[in-house]
Amino acid sequence: MELLIPDFGLVIWTTLAFVLLLVLLKAFAWKPITKALSDREHTIKDSLEKAEEAKKAVAEMTANNEAILKEAREERSAILKEANEAKDNIIAEARNEAKTAGAKELEKAKAEIEAQKNAVMIELKNTSAQLSIDIAEKVLTSELSNKSAQEKLVNELISKASLN
Repeated sequence: MELLIPDFGLVIWTTLAFVLLLVLLKAFAWKPITKALSDREHTIKDSLEKAEEAKKAVAEMTANNEAILKEAREERSAILKEANEAKDNIIAEARNEAKTAGAKELEKAKAEIEAQKNAVMIELKNTSAQLSIDIAEKVLTSELSNKSAQEKLVNELISKASLN
């Protein structure tokens, strides 16, 4: 049991050494240690604040990016809609122009056909008039006294005449 209970002198020297250690620590180490702990606390606090600010900035950037993407999608949609409308307008104009050109060509062809028909009719009239004149001339030059000879001559001339 003696080993468990220390001697009175030992307690005093131990207490004196402890107090001396406390005074030395207070004099030389306490301020730098507390300053280092305080600095570290401020550094950690500043880092947490900066991290929170960075987190807010990232959240803002994400929101801005989403807004920009949404705006870009809307703009793309508007451009596509405008392009489709322009395409439809161009197609409609081309169809209208084709119809107009087709109608003009049809009218031109009808007018040309009508002109050719009139030219053929005029030529046919001229040919038939010339044929009639030729027949009349031959009839007049042949015997005028015999009626049956005249009829025979007219029929013969009509059968020989070609209506090309």
